[in-house]
Amino acid sequence: MFEVYKRGQGKYTRAGTFAGVMVVSVAGAYFLSNRIGGYTANAYVKFGVPALLVAALAWLVFWIVNRPSSADFMIATESEMKKVSWSSRKEVVGSTKVVIITTFIMAAILFSVDVLFTLIFSRLGIMG
Repeated sequence: MFEVYKRGQGKYTRAGTFAGVMVVSVAGAYFLSNRIGGYTANAYVKFGVPALLVAALAWLVFWIVNRPSSADFMIATESEMKKVSWSSRKEVVGSTKVVIITTFIMAAILFSVDVLFTLIFSRLGIMG
């Protein structure tokens, strides 16, 4: 029932998926608990229902990430990500500078064209 499929493979992807879903579910349980607290003063209901939902979701996510089809996909994804050639920090900073400068140049050109058309249209009496 609680068996890990291909235990040593894709462990970071599966653990990250599980952790991400659990962070979202705990946050949801917190908000649900606050919402339920407005309707009832019973602590068992206020904290028990969200805790049961988190536990059920934990079991469901554990089951999903260890299903053979899902686990094989995550294993393949992790192995492909290890093959990716990542850019260095210097390359990323340089590329970011080029994008920012190009954006400002394009904004200046578009502003100039807009001002030019505004002048032309106001001289022709099209814009008032």
